[in-house]
Amino acid sequence: MTKITSYDLTPFYRNSVGIDRLFDRIVGQLDHSANTNYPPYNIVRTGEETHEIEVAVAGFGQGDIDVQEHDGQLIITGERKEEGQRDYQHQGISARRFVRTFALAEYVEVKDAVVRNGILTVRLERNLPDTAKPKSIAITYQG
Repeated sequence: MTKITSYDLTPFYRNSVGIDRLFDRIVGQLDHSANTNYPPYNIVRTGEETHEIEVAVAGFGQGDIDVQEHDGQLIITGERKEEGQRDYQHQGISARRFVRTFALAEYVEVKDAVVRNGILTVRLERNLPDTAKPKSIAITYQG
């Protein structure tokens, strides 16, 4: 159990609409991420509306990693395909199966995913549609 789940979040629920789902997602992510820390990752802000997620994937080859965007989630899966049996004397490079899930905010799109020097970099960009951007409302004054 995470520390946030022991707090009463009711005051937040009554002051806003729809935020209960946000807190449920945050708590769910905290509970899930507390169970695993493999593989390590970074989240880098590269601009006003752009981010990159960097995941250490040393030991995984081409075709061993899958990146999917589904239902507001970025899901990165890795499973190494063994090429015959190897007799390791010491195996310090872990390449065990993993699933990393990141919750994406609304209007965030996955632009691309590139592996270079053992690091998977997934570029994300937030594209607000015109209907979601703030707009000024003209005020009409009547006599």
